[in-house]
Amino acid sequence: MASETVQTIARLTPLAEVLALIEREVQPVAPRSVEPRAAFGTILAADVVAPIRPTVPVAILDGWALAAESTHGAGGYSPVLLPAVPPRVDVGQPMPPETDCVAPLDVVKVVAGGAEVLGTINPGDGVLSAGGDCDGNTPMRRKGDHIRLTDMTVLHAAGVTQVSALAARIVVVALREDPIIADVVQFLGSDMVGTARLGLADCGCDLAAALAMDNVDAIVAVGGTGQGRDDRSVATLATKGRLVVHGIALSPGETAAFGFARGKPILLLPGRLDAALAVWLTVGRRMLARLTGGAPSEPTEIVTLSRKITSTVGLAEIILLRRSGELAEPLAAKYLSFSALTCSHGWLLVPAHSEGFSAGTQVEMRPWP
Repeated sequence: MASETVQTIARLTPLAEVLALIEREVQPVAPRSVEPRAAFGTILAADVVAPIRPTVPVAILDGWALAAESTHGAGGYSPVLLPAVPPRVDVGQPMPPETDCVAPLDVVKVVAGGAEVLGTINPGDGVLSAGGDCDGNTPMRRKGDHIRLTDMTVLHAAGVTQVSALAARIVVVALREDPIIADVVQFLGSDMVGTARLGLADCGCDLAAALAMDNVDAIVAVGGTGQGRDDRSVATLATKGRLVVHGIALSPGETAAFGFARGKPILLLPGRLDAALAVWLTVGRRMLARLTGGAPSEPTEIVTLSRKITSTVGLAEIILLRRSGELAEPLAAKYLSFSALTCSHGWLLVPAHSEGFSAGTQVEMRPWP
């Protein structure tokens, strides 16, 4: 291969600069209507108002439909005789006319000539009034709220068919037929669930074809960012779009690239598993947060280092940590082996300006997805 065709990294761009670029140039997607079941994790672009439910009073208890006033003074030792056997109702059934409560089945005893009530029932007991679930006016969730799993289920049950949400359409492309790259693509799909409408591009490992796709908000491609004989992804982005960054001062993940094509952000992940994970967690998630209008936040846990960590100034580094009580043992850096990844409980991002941390230092550990 001629030297001019080799993808070379002229400069490792500091991670902070890459994140600032994303904050500056990646904009939230336009709101789109999606079904509640597809909106989990997205941010609402408008209030959600459900239709009135129920439209008439309904039973929320299996039992006997009664007028509460007919049970006044009733008790186990002083039953009140009803003029007729009251109607039975099941949960969800509309209340019969002139009834306003439901008595449990064992509170009404059918006797010759009618029925006896063995306890006083208050108005509204066992009954959901009209509009009791949704009044048709008050928002169920408001603009800017995240749709939680519970919300997704309740809104669908309440009869909401569409919500306006910042749901990004992300296409993930495997740029080489490789089992590890396929595993990375699977990981990305799982991690994006709830924040994006994910698609796995049928582009035959062709980045140029993916870059030409319509109705896409962003593309994440895996593989081909290094100097291998078949690595072409960075050159393709430079030709078909705008390459902004090739080489990030992040270990692992130095060969990653970022740019734009047809106005949409393009993130190129290395094909090495640990490097792809590192770039996605630090850069990809920030890009996704910008697209979906959210704040890049994730849970952290304060742990105390059991031994010293040494880091290279000018290079942000991901360190694997294994927790034991309140202590955390550094497991790996530079190359994150499969065994170290599975044995770790989380990871620490050492900033580029730091030389590391001494034993006993309290740090923020981020859990794995």
